[in-house]
Amino acid sequence: MDKKRIGVLTGGGDCAGLNPAIKWVVKTALDDRLRKSRKVEHEVIGIRDGWKGLVEPEVEGEPSASRLFTLTEEMVRTWDRYGGTNLGTSRTNPYDPKKDRSQTVLENLKRFKIDYLIAIGGEDTLGVANKLYREGVKIVGIPKTIDKDLSGTDYTLGFETALNVITEEIDRLRTTAGSHRRIFVVETMGRHAGWLALEGGESSGAYIILIPEYDFDLNRVNELLMEGRRKGTRYEIIVVAEGAKPLGGSEIFKENGVDSFGHKALGGVGEFLANQITALTKIETRSIVLSHLQRGGAPCAYDRRMGRYFGIAAIDLIVKEDFGKMVSYRNGTITAVPLEEAVGKLNLVDVKTQYDTERYNGRRCILC
Repeated sequence: MDKKRIGVLTGGGDCAGLNPAIKWVVKTALDDRLRKSRKVEHEVIGIRDGWKGLVEPEVEGEPSASRLFTLTEEMVRTWDRYGGTNLGTSRTNPYDPKKDRSQTVLENLKRFKIDYLIAIGGEDTLGVANKLYREGVKIVGIPKTIDKDLSGTDYTLGFETALNVITEEIDRLRTTAGSHRRIFVVETMGRHAGWLALEGGESSGAYIILIPEYDFDLNRVNELLMEGRRKGTRYEIIVVAEGAKPLGGSEIFKENGVDSFGHKALGGVGEFLANQITALTKIETRSIVLSHLQRGGAPCAYDRRMGRYFGIAAIDLIVKEDFGKMVSYRNGTITAVPLEEAVGKLNLVDVKTQYDTERYNGRRCILC
C-alpha cells in the first residue's frame, strides 16, 4: 500500500476554528475504514509557526528541535475544544520581495518528503499557497479569517466566534454606559472589510455602525446621536470597523511600518471618533478597542462544525488529487473553488443591499 505524507500548517492571525480543522484533517487522513477503500496510507505532518516552519524548519538555538512533527489521532483528540492554533502561527511571507525564500520552502518540502500540503489561512496565507501551486506543489487551502473577506466562500473559520465575543463585550458595556449616560465607541477588527462591525453591531443592537465600505459624515453621526437623546435614550453604542474613515479623510494607522505582506496596522479610529463626538456634542464619550479579544477563546459550536467539515473536505480534495483549490462554503453546501479565485479580490459588504446609509446601520428593509 502506498504511503503519502500530508503537511498541514496555519498562517496569519490566530482565531477559533483552527484546531477543529486540524483535528479533522488528521482524523480523516488516518481513518482505518477510509484507508482500505482509498488503498493509500497517509501520515500527517504538523508544521509549526506557519510558513516559517518551512522556511526555518529547525528552531534557532535548538539544532535538534524541528518545527515538523507527526500528528496522531490520539494527539489531536481534544483539539476541537480549544481556540487559537496548537501548531502555532506567524506572518512569515516566503515571497517577501525584500527577502524571497520561496525556493527554501520548495527544497524543504522535498527534504521532509511532504507529498501534499494543506494551508489554513486567509488572504495572505492562501496567496502564498496559490503561488506554490503554480510552482508545482500539490496543495489545498482551508479558509480562515475573522474578517470574512475571502472571495469564493460564504464563511471563513473564526468569524462566528469573533461575533460572539463582540456581542458579549458590548452587552457588558451597556451596564456602565447606561449608568453614566455615556456614548461608547467600540472598535472592531476587519481591515478593509466591514463584516465584523456590521454583523457584530447588528447582533448587539448597536445604535450606529460604521464600516470601511462607506465613509461616514461626522456631522451625520452627531445628528443621529442627538436624535436619539431627544427620544430619551440614556446611552448609545457605536461600533466602528478599524478601516472605517471619515468623509474626505483617510484610514488611521497605529504605526507607520508594514509587515512582510505589505500591510500597515490599522487602528485608532475609535479614539478619534470618541474625541470628535465629545468635542462637538459635549456628551461624555469613551472608546474601547476589542483588538485581540476577538481572536481568543474557545470556538463556538458553529466554528467547531465548520472546522470539521472543512478539514474533512480538504482530505477529500487530496484523495481526488484536485489540487490548487480552497475548501468553500457556498449557498449552504461544502464545495471548493480555485485558490486563484479565493485570493483574487476581497469579499466586502455590499452597501446597496446590506447597509443603511441614512441610519448608518444594518438594513431595515430586507424583502423590499
